[in-house]
Amino acid sequence: MEAAIAYLHFISILSLTAFLVTELYLCSRDLQPPQIKTLAQVDFLYMLAAIAVLITGLLRLFAVGKGASFYLHNPVFYIKIALFVAVGLISILPTRQFTHWNRALKAGANRILRDSDIVTTRRYIALEVALLALIPLMAVLMARGIGVQA
Repeated sequence: MEAAIAYLHFISILSLTAFLVTELYLCSRDLQPPQIKTLAQVDFLYMLAAIAVLITGLLRLFAVGKGASFYLHNPVFYIKIALFVAVGLISILPTRQFTHWNRALKAGANRILRDSDIVTTRRYIALEVALLALIPLMAVLMARGIGVQA
């Protein structure tokens, strides 16, 4: 059971990363209205992957593995959680932009893509990717006992 939960957690993390990198790729200066629907769909899959990461992470914390006491007494764990929360909060801004574009497109608006909006949205996604890249570092530090108080 423990191995299955760990595996699902890792697959969820890899999926989340893949969807986020796909968003970064799609949300380029060359973004065209037909790609907006795809971008919104990828963003939805990204949200589902984030939920899967959260659920499997909670299972690893409370149900299987090293146990809550290992994690909850380690300050590096809280940095890891803070990074995950920060990525989640930052992701709200691109999601809102994708929703706005998608609604405008469905309403028949002609000029829905402004370069400044694309650049700003892409910067938020890039920030998410950068912060997400730090989370495995925190996991490695925790696995090596860094932060464990004697």
